[in-house]
Amino acid sequence: MEMCVSSPVILWFRRDLRLIDQPMVSAAAALGRPVIPVFILDPQTEALGAAAKWRLGLAVQAFAGHLATLGLRLVLRRGEALQVLQDLMTETSAGAEKGAGFKGAVFWSRAYDPASKSRDTAVKARLRAMGAHVQSFPGFLLHEPWTVQTGTGGFYRVYTPFWKAVAARDPAACLPAPIALPGPADWPASERLSDWNMGSAMQRGAAVCEAHQHVGEAAALARLDRFLGSGIQRYHSQRDFPAEPATSGLSENLTYGEISPRQIWAAGRRAMLEGAAGAEHFLKELVWREFAWHLMHHTPQIAEQNWRPDWQSFGWRGDNPQAMAWRRGMTGEPFVDAAMREMYVTGKMHNRARMIVASYLTKHLLTHWKLGMAWFADCLTDWDPAANAMGWQWVAGTGPDASPFFRVFNPAGQAEKFDGDARYRKAWIAELSRQPCASALSYFDAVPIGWGLSPQNRYPMPIVDLAEGRARALKAYRERNT
Repeated sequence: MEMCVSSPVILWFRRDLRLIDQPMVSAAAALGRPVIPVFILDPQTEALGAAAKWRLGLAVQAFAGHLATLGLRLVLRRGEALQVLQDLMTETSAGAEKGAGFKGAVFWSRAYDPASKSRDTAVKARLRAMGAHVQSFPGFLLHEPWTVQTGTGGFYRVYTPFWKAVAARDPAACLPAPIALPGPADWPASERLSDWNMGSAMQRGAAVCEAHQHVGEAAALARLDRFLGSGIQRYHSQRDFPAEPATSGLSENLTYGEISPRQIWAAGRRAMLEGAAGAEHFLKELVWREFAWHLMHHTPQIAEQNWRPDWQSFGWRGDNPQAMAWRRGMTGEPFVDAAMREMYVTGKMHNRARMIVASYLTKHLLTHWKLGMAWFADCLTDWDPAANAMGWQWVAGTGPDASPFFRVFNPAGQAEKFDGDARYRKAWIAELSRQPCASALSYFDAVPIGWGLSPQNRYPMPIVDLAEGRARALKAYRERNT
């Protein structure tokens, strides 16, 4: 499709807020045309959970600041994506005034969730029909989901063979940031990020949570360097211990595209070849994320219903008072409550803890995994729709390659094994210490006042006996299979 040589390239940024290893930016730079970076607050973005939407606002702010150092602006617009892009094309595209149709270009990085794919397909078709040069580029994965196939040409349903297939593939070298990106002579108008108030749903929790965020491309790269320098050697041996700083923390930055998976893969491969003990296991966790998106692309229903159809009739409980106690970190089960409070304060939760709290909700409390998935979507600043859906279904036993339902994590046993000195529990539960630490107290500064929680309150008794809860879960499982 012809593109007018005097028109700019509109770069529609979404969850890809970086310049290094950014295929659409590299492609635009190669054209030598002016670029107009834009971020759109469309209804799909508006619908994000409180923490994810707030953290996205921080990412947008940091990226805009980065672009400003290069003499560029990040144009902010609110509205339906198609209408916003049409308006920008009209405002900036040469040739449109002559009635010859748009001759400019719109580039974006692909997204793989069902709603984004539907939106992007419609936008691409409409803009192309109007004469625009529209192109999408590889997004936030090592490999496009449709390119990783089984020997028979299908998609992978089990992680281990998927890992073996991906481990043998070269994701190609990372792309450097462009040396220069020219802007247009006249910039289109932009809205103000502060007017969007993307953190409104966080209420007073935003001030507490912000201290735990590492925002922007530079922060992501620094985090990767620190992990390679100190954490990766002990990743395999200590990653299951939530009080140990043995993980990379990069899930937050991957979520907003502040770093690419290819950058992490390349760094992890180098570390593995240099003999770093935990490097291969670290790469396997990166590919677990890839597997989640592989499944969401091929089986989009994973975010809405039981992946295994035979679970449709299982008698999950709906919302209930015990689930509310779970949300608030007030179950009386210290390992569970510590994890839930950590998430509320930091926007993140240790992976081992995620498995424990998910098992507790779906098995000890027999509450539907979708309620837990929704709460995570509201509270996590590293929220990833594919990983969140697959993780919950994996623990619940309803998903692909799942942990069987009869595998019920015992929170007390898990605490003894992975938090033997209680450092993690004391770090997040003020009521268990005579002199609670700042992290534990910060939970009460973050939660809604209406919850009526105070560190002076007595820590609650367990809302369910662990043995009784496990027995009830196994009874429900047996009845399902009879």
